[in-house]
Amino acid sequence: MSLSLKYILKFSSIISFIIDYLAYFIQIFLFVLISVAFLTLLERKVLRYTQLRKGPNKLGWIGILQPFSDALKLFSKEDGVPFLSNSFLFWVSPIFGFLVTILIWFSFWSYSGYVDIKISVLFFLCCVSLRVYSIIFSGWSSNSKYALLGSLRSVAQTISYEVVLAFIFLSILRISKTFRFLDLFLFQNLFVLIIVVLPLFIIFFVSCVVETNRAPFDLAEGESELVSGFNVEYGGLKFALIFLSEYARIIWISFLIVGVFIGCRFSLFLEVFLGLLIVFLFLFLRSSYPRIRYDILIMLTWKKFLVLSLTFFFLASFF
Repeated sequence: MSLSLKYILKFSSIISFIIDYLAYFIQIFLFVLISVAFLTLLERKVLRYTQLRKGPNKLGWIGILQPFSDALKLFSKEDGVPFLSNSFLFWVSPIFGFLVTILIWFSFWSYSGYVDIKISVLFFLCCVSLRVYSIIFSGWSSNSKYALLGSLRSVAQTISYEVVLAFIFLSILRISKTFRFLDLFLFQNLFVLIIVVLPLFIIFFVSCVVETNRAPFDLAEGESELVSGFNVEYGGLKFALIFLSEYARIIWISFLIVGVFIGCRFSLFLEVFLGLLIVFLFLFLRSSYPRIRYDILIMLTWKKFLVLSLTFFFLASFF
């Protein structure tokens, strides 16, 4: 084989690799956009029934076209940049946060064969941690005291509960002896993990609600104190990206909870149903409980959840 032919084959393999990953990225992007659009419709319907108020019911049959109307409004709205703000970071931060959320989906188990990350659990934890930079730069670059206070509260809240999530994952990894999500899910064909570690499941779910900044733990927003928090100066396309990343994490974490604690031993229909049930719990919590105090939230993680997760981490070494 000539040297030029060898380089041509190597170049073509690289191009094929890039195209495969780009196709997978576009699939995830479209899936996230469509899922988030109809998740907003579902949330407003749930709030309508739980709080006895009117939901979207004008556009299309039972308001089915409302998500498309909201998307057109957000993406076509005039965009403004605050005076004396850091315009570069002000633009880059929401884009970076959305891209990190899309990267999280790459750690999802893939039956299509496009992506097979051998250490997908660690990859997930790294991507979740990177979200902190998007929040802090969004608040700082806005040149607003409310946005800065909201970003500082959000970062403190996120870091506190990421420590708990990391120890819970390490406990589960000690039991399953793998760093790959697919192996972790298939490991539970032997037994359902939620039966063994039910307290961990409750802690994990509450920590995920805090991590996604959902009520009653949406203290980074705190409308009565911080006027929507770090994203108070954002509108139009940039706000839409922040909005998309938040709801995309809800969908991802809901199916992650099902995969980590129940596994793949049931039918695909049942797995999807359980994932949607977790999504419904996220929405139901928002409509049912008031926002708690910030000091109670921080004490809950450092004095309660961290102690329990560390205890399970040391007990997992005996498996």
